[in-house]
Amino acid sequence: MENKNRNTAAIGVFDSGVGGLTVTREIMRQLPNENVVYFGDTARVPYGSKSKNNIIRFSRQIIRFLKTKNVKAIVIACNTASALALETVQQEFDIPIIGVIVPGARAAVRETKNGQIGVLGTEATIKSETYTKEIRKLMPEAEVIGKPCPLFVPLVEEGFAKHKITEEVIDIYLSDMRKSEIDTLILGCTHYPLLRSRIMAYFGESVHIVNPAYETAMDLKQILEEQKIANTSGEPAAYDFYVSDAAEKFKKFANSILPYDVDKTQAIDIEDY
Repeated sequence: MENKNRNTAAIGVFDSGVGGLTVTREIMRQLPNENVVYFGDTARVPYGSKSKNNIIRFSRQIIRFLKTKNVKAIVIACNTASALALETVQQEFDIPIIGVIVPGARAAVRETKNGQIGVLGTEATIKSETYTKEIRKLMPEAEVIGKPCPLFVPLVEEGFAKHKITEEVIDIYLSDMRKSEIDTLILGCTHYPLLRSRIMAYFGESVHIVNPAYETAMDLKQILEEQKIANTSGEPAAYDFYVSDAAEKFKKFANSILPYDVDKTQAIDIEDY
């Protein structure tokens, strides 16, 4: 790809479903000139209970699909795939690929005052201890408490973020963590920022909530500038959305959280890639 074409090429973003739209929203805000191609793997959500081999296979398929759209960089806007597949696909593909865990860990270390950090995530993300490893690279003495919250993803996907049942699930999962000494809490799944207000209310003002989306957008911006592939064309940004299932449901959800009207979402067979 010629450098001129690379500059106007899109950023590829993918997630297991709608959660990655929280990262896309931040990219739209912080990098308003960049075109974006988003893929949500809505047929196979949630990723958090899947095996590492399957997560790597899914990630490879999605990256191959995104490359057919001539993207210049890829953001894995999924904590589970960032934890289990990022290292592998970075070695296999000739394109900048970043995840959301390193930016999230960095933000938590910057914010904590007492070195006690909580991490909420899927079963796979928490089991991998990737957040703990990244936090301790920056703060070896940090105490990290991880808590898998598997029901959070389906609650968000099914539109129950503001329902009373979500408050009850939050209490079931997080009552022990609320009794701990943590002063910083990472929302270690891109779906979880859609529950941010509920989680903030549950913990109170003494706990700082970290959403890795902003930090990820900043890392992406730095990579584009370093490689001289930022979009400086001045043309309005274009956004394209693809899913592996339930396109209309996805579109409705996207329109509820993005600062942009999604008029079309296209379903594809990801198993073809």
